[in-house]
Amino acid sequence: MIPVNEFRQFASERNPQFRVLKPWWDVFTEYLCVIMLMIGVFGCTLQLTQDKISCLPSHFAALSPDDLDCSTISEHHERESISPTRKNNSREVFGKKNDLDIHQYVFVNHYCYERAVHWYGKYFPYLVVIHTLIFMVASSFWFKFPGTSSKIELFVAILGKCFDSPWTTRALSEVSEERGEEKMVIWRRNTMSKSAADGPSVDEETIGLVRSSSVKSNPEKKAVEAQATASVLDKKEGEQAKALFEKVKKFRTHVEEADLLYVMYVLQTCLKVFKFVLITAYSAALVSNIEIVVRCSVPEELTGYDVYCCNHVKAHLFSKLAYCYICFVGVYGILCIYTLYWLFHRPLKEYSFESVRLETGINDIPDVKNDFAFLLHLSDQYDALYSKRFAVFLSEVSESRLRQVNLNHEWSAKKLRQRLSRNASDKLELHLYMMPGLPDTLFEISEVESVKLELLTDVTIPSSISQLTSLQELNLIHCPTKLQLAALNYLRDRLKVLRLTFEGLEQVPMWMYTLQSLEELHLNGSLSHELSRSASLDTLRELKNLRVLSLRSRLSKIPASVADVGGQLQRLCIHNEGAKLQAFSSLKKLGNLTSLELVGCELERIPSAVFSLANLQELDMKENKLKSVEEILSLQHCRRLVTLRLWHNSLLYVPEHISKLRSLETLDLSWNKIRSLPNKLFYCTKLRHLDLSHNGLTTLPPEVGILQSLQYFAAASNSLESLPDEFFSCKRLKILLLGNNSLTSLSPRVSNFAQLVKLELKGNRLESLPLEIADCPLLKLSGMVVEEHLLDGLPSDIRVRMSDS
Repeated sequence: MIPVNEFRQFASERNPQFRVLKPWWDVFTEYLCVIMLMIGVFGCTLQLTQDKISCLPSHFAALSPDDLDCSTISEHHERESISPTRKNNSREVFGKKNDLDIHQYVFVNHYCYERAVHWYGKYFPYLVVIHTLIFMVASSFWFKFPGTSSKIELFVAILGKCFDSPWTTRALSEVSEERGEEKMVIWRRNTMSKSAADGPSVDEETIGLVRSSSVKSNPEKKAVEAQATASVLDKKEGEQAKALFEKVKKFRTHVEEADLLYVMYVLQTCLKVFKFVLITAYSAALVSNIEIVVRCSVPEELTGYDVYCCNHVKAHLFSKLAYCYICFVGVYGILCIYTLYWLFHRPLKEYSFESVRLETGINDIPDVKNDFAFLLHLSDQYDALYSKRFAVFLSEVSESRLRQVNLNHEWSAKKLRQRLSRNASDKLELHLYMMPGLPDTLFEISEVESVKLELLTDVTIPSSISQLTSLQELNLIHCPTKLQLAALNYLRDRLKVLRLTFEGLEQVPMWMYTLQSLEELHLNGSLSHELSRSASLDTLRELKNLRVLSLRSRLSKIPASVADVGGQLQRLCIHNEGAKLQAFSSLKKLGNLTSLELVGCELERIPSAVFSLANLQELDMKENKLKSVEEILSLQHCRRLVTLRLWHNSLLYVPEHISKLRSLETLDLSWNKIRSLPNKLFYCTKLRHLDLSHNGLTTLPPEVGILQSLQYFAAASNSLESLPDEFFSCKRLKILLLGNNSLTSLSPRVSNFAQLVKLELKGNRLESLPLEIADCPLLKLSGMVVEEHLLDGLPSDIRVRMSDS
C-alpha cells in the first residue's frame, strides 16, 4: 500500500496552497490520474515512433476473397512449406515473390490501417489522454472557477495564518491552565469535604486558602506571566491577530450565506462518476476488438492483389494497457462513488465545534453552516488540528482576551497617569473614552478617586479593582459593565458615588441595586419599558446609605421605588427634559428630604406635595411653565426652606406674601418676565443671594436697603435707569452684577461696599466711574467688568491702587 504522506506530498507539489482542502480520496484520484496519463502518453509515443501495421498479399487465387482470412492463409503456407512439390488443379505459386514495390507496401499499410484496424485500437492512447485530462480538470475546476476560487483562496490563506498565529497557542494554553486550576479547586473542595470530620478549624483554614488563591494574586507569578506574555505575543503579533479576527468575521458572513462550493463539488464529482461509467462501459465492450492479425481487402487494380494479411504491431501491448487502464478507472470510479456517498450521507452543510469546545474549554465557539461548514469538513479530512486552531478565531471570548492584551500594550500605567485630572467634585479622576475594553494597567493607579468610562465596549471589572484603594466614584456613560463577584463585593463596601448614562432601562446593571455603601446615585436615560410609559426601577431597599438620587429622564410620575429610600434620602433631582410630570404622591414619603429639584417638568404651579416636606431646605423649579406662584404662601410650612429657585420660567409678578418666607437666604427669579417687584419681597431680611437677571425691571424699590445681609445681587439684562440710594446701605455686598441695563451714572456711595470684590457694569450708558470707587478696598481692576474707556477715565493713581499688583 502506498503511504498517505506520499500522496499528500504529491498533492502539495501540484497545488500547494489548496492541500488542506484535498481529502485522501482526492489525493488518490490525482495519483491515479497521473498513472493513467502516463499510460496514454506512453501509448501515444508508441504510435508516433513505431510502425503501426505491416501487410502482406495473399497468393491463393483458388480461395475467394470472401472465404479467405488470415488464419487460412497461414495454414496454406504451412502445407506448402511441408510439400513444396505437391501439385493440384490450382496453379503453382511461389510465396516469396510478390513483384510489389516498396511504395506499394507503404500505401497498403496505411490503407489497411485506416480501413481494417478497429477505431478503438487506433485511438486508444488518445482516448486515455483525453479522458484523464477531463478527470483532472473536473477535479480542480472549483479551484479555478471565479465564483469558488476566490472563497477557497481566502479560506486557505486565513486558515494558514490562524494555524501559525502565536495567539492561537496563547489562547489554547491559557484555557488549559484555567481548566487545570478549576480541576485543582474541585479536587481541593472534594478533599475538604472528605476531611470535614477532622475538625472545624482545619476546614476553615482550607477554605480560606482556596478562596484567597482565587482572589489574591502572587506578585512573582504575575511578573512571570507578564514576561511570558511579552515573549509569546508582542504588539505587532497582537495587531496581526486582531486583523485575523476581523477577516474571519467578514469571511464567515460572506460564505455562510450560500452553498455554491458544496454544489460545485457535488457537480464535479457527479461528472467524474458519469465519466467512469461511460469509460468502463464502452472500454469493456470494445477492448476485445484490439486484434494482432487483421484481414484487409484492397482493390485489385491498385496492386494486383485484393486480399492482404496485416499484423497490428502494437495490438498486444495496447490490449494489456487497455486492461490496466480499465482497472485504474475502476478504482478511480470506486473512490468517486465513495465521495458521493460521503457528500450525501453526512450533514456537510453543518459543522459543530462541540468536540473542540469540550477539548479546549472555549465554550462560545459557534457552529457554522453552508459553505463555511463544508470547507471545515474538507480540512478535517486533511488534519483535524486545523479546525481546532481555527476555532479560536470564532470565539468572542478569545477575541476579547486579545483585545485586552493589545489594550494593555497600548495603554501603560504611565500613559494613563498622564490623563488624570480634577473633576467638579475636586476628586482625582481618570476619564477613558471610546476604548475597546478596560486596560488592566488601570488597576495599578491606586491614587485614582474617580473612574469615568465613556463609550467603552465589553467592559468587565475584575477583582483587581480592589487595588484602587482610593476609589469612591464610578461614572459609566453608555458603557454596559459587568462585574466579577470579587469586584462586586469590593464596590459594595467602598463605592460612594455612581453615575450611569444609558439608552434604556434594560441597560441598567442589576448589581447597582446591591451597593450598600452608595451615597449618591445619578441615572441619565430612559427609565420606561418599551410596553409601558411609566418609569420602573427595581427596589432600592439595599441602598441603605443613599442620600442623593438624581433622575434625568422623561417621567410621567416619580417611580414608586424612590419611596424605598425615603427614610434616608436627603436630595432628589428630577430633570424631566420637557416631559410633563403629573403624579407626586411619592414625595410625601420622603420625610427627610432637604433638597428637591424639579427641572423641565412642564409644571404650571408648585406641587402641593412639596408643602408636606417639613425638612425641605432647597427647592429648584427651573425650566417649567410657572406664570404665577400664588401658592407660594404654603411654603411657609417648610420652615427650614432657605433656597428657592424659580428661574427660567414665565413669571409675570411676585406675590406679596412671599414675605412670609422669612428664612429665605437665596432667591433666584432670573430669566422670567417680571416688570416690577413688590415692596414686601425685601422683608425677607435673611436674603444673602438675590438674582433678578434677565427680566423687565425698570426700577428697584427703596426697600431693597432692608437687606442688610445681602452679599450677592444680580439684576443684569433689565431696563434699570438708576439705583435707589437706599441700595448702597447693603454694606455686606460682595458681588454686584448690573450689566446690560440703562444706567447713566453710578452713585459715589458705592464706596459703602467695603466687601465688594466683583462689579459688572458693562453694557450701560455710563460716561465715567466715580472716583469713590477706589474706596472699595477689596475691589480690583480684575474684578471689574466695564468698558475700557471707563477704566481709562480713572486717574492713574487710582488705577495703580486698584491694580492686582
